[in-house]
Amino acid sequence: MRPIYICYEGCSTCRKARKWLAEKGVAFDERPIREQRPSVDELRAWQRLSGLPLKRFFNTSGLQYRALKLKDRLPEMDEAEMLALLAADGMLVKRPLLVAEDAVLVGFKEEEWAARLL
Repeated sequence: MRPIYICYEGCSTCRKARKWLAEKGVAFDERPIREQRPSVDELRAWQRLSGLPLKRFFNTSGLQYRALKLKDRLPEMDEAEMLALLAADGMLVKRPLLVAEDAVLVGFKEEEWAARLL
């Protein structure tokens, strides 16, 4: 299975990660997060596979995150509410995401991606 690279075209970090993947010869299938939002089931599976807390899947620097005042609201939300929010608006999801068969990488950290992929 080729990894799925989930990104937003307007995101400079996503462009940097795509360029890095190409330079390293990592084949992937691309999925635009705004047009093809992840489902609740996908998000739940990715969170489990990543081993990260669900709050790490939120794009904390995004306009939508700030507009919804999620910094204050997230600690009071349960998992179902968080998943529903993430699934409703792809722009709330931290990106890029790389979903592989045995791992999910959230955000682009070159060292982490290199350790997993190379």
